[in-house]
Amino acid sequence: MKLRYESDQAQLSFRETGTGVPAVFLHPTPLDGDFWLPLVHRLDGVRAIVPDLRGHGASELGTGLPAGAFARVPDAPVLTMSQLARDILALLDHLGIETAVFAGCSIGGYVLLELWRRAPERMRGLAFICSKPQPDAEANLARRMAAIEQARSGKTAEFFDGMVQTMVGAAARAERPEIVAELRAQVTLAPEALVAVQAGLATRPDSTPAVASITVPVLAIAGGEDSTATPREMEAFRAAPGGCRYVLLANAGHFAAYEQPAAAAAQMQDWLRQFKQASG
Repeated sequence: MKLRYESDQAQLSFRETGTGVPAVFLHPTPLDGDFWLPLVHRLDGVRAIVPDLRGHGASELGTGLPAGAFARVPDAPVLTMSQLARDILALLDHLGIETAVFAGCSIGGYVLLELWRRAPERMRGLAFICSKPQPDAEANLARRMAAIEQARSGKTAEFFDGMVQTMVGAAARAERPEIVAELRAQVTLAPEALVAVQAGLATRPDSTPAVASITVPVLAIAGGEDSTATPREMEAFRAAPGGCRYVLLANAGHFAAYEQPAAAAAQMQDWLRQFKQASG
């Protein structure tokens, strides 16, 4: 069952399961928090907190999002990484959690980097799965513009169909063809949310300098078939002074945590042991 909390006058949703070390899991777009369920159900000794990011799943987009930051589509409302980070801090406060371990995939990882800039004292460890610190390259910005155009021309469904198909790795599609339909069923973004998310992704900052300031342990899990956050781009997390465990899942795409939940959970379970020991 999904629970509710409020952040900046929007009603947002989350799940909570298990007991132990508090761990917050931030999903990729355009999916919702259910993305993480196959992984978190395999973890022991973890209090898994799994929100739907603003505009995704059962969480409202809210009103009053600023426009103008994405110069190529200046009238687009922008769901900033800053707003998403404020939402997660509001969730921690709602639950009375002072510090936690965090995991993020894709946009979820970008939010973690913003959280690190804002509230590093609340973060005990950061796990990045198929996410990267670099900003959008030119080709990515062009794709953001095209996505916004599709959303505004009534072709949201076609955009999501292509996006999910592309981001699932070839190995997963071959082994379990139904995975694309499973993930597509999790996509509930309205057109206005798609526009705001794409503008927010386009305007996110370069977080490469922030990596050099991460003093807590980092886990970086890359998908060998991921062209969105490539293994080479994810190697940038090795620069984190708190230490980085880098793992390559060779036959996984951008949704590696869903494509290979057992392998990803095993890596995370082993990495999480250090926080359980510290709690003990």
